[in-house]
Amino acid sequence: MKRRRLVLALAVVVLFAATPEGGAVAATTVRLVISHVVSHCHVWRTSTKTLGAAARLVVKPGTRLVIRSDCPMDFDFAQTKGPPLALGAPRTYAGTSRVIVFRKAGLYRLTATNVETPEERGLVTLGDTNTLTLTVVVRP
Repeated sequence: MKRRRLVLALAVVVLFAATPEGGAVAATTVRLVISHVVSHCHVWRTSTKTLGAAARLVVKPGTRLVIRSDCPMDFDFAQTKGPPLALGAPRTYAGTSRVIVFRKAGLYRLTATNVETPEERGLVTLGDTNTLTLTVVVRP
């Protein structure tokens, strides 16, 4: 009986160690916010700085990118370059987040276009409404 318990315990340990959760290092998470600004409507922002309407990130494979809008507008996301990403539905609604995982090395380009005009949402902007672009370089 003791031998069976020992074998069972050893099997559980081996199975746990073989699973990705057992020994994997946590993936890096990068957080971006789409912020409404008066000049041309939107910019990418981190928790510490404003990146502008066109931003570039350099990350490692496995990085998770979390994009949240602090603007009351909805956005349509599209990939224009790079290995195919699992973007899901193109539309992200105000107040929700989108998670994108960059599994393969390469150069990725994404766009985020607001669905409504600023006037439709009761917002004030100076200049034409912009489309956000994001370039992500994934290097091993």
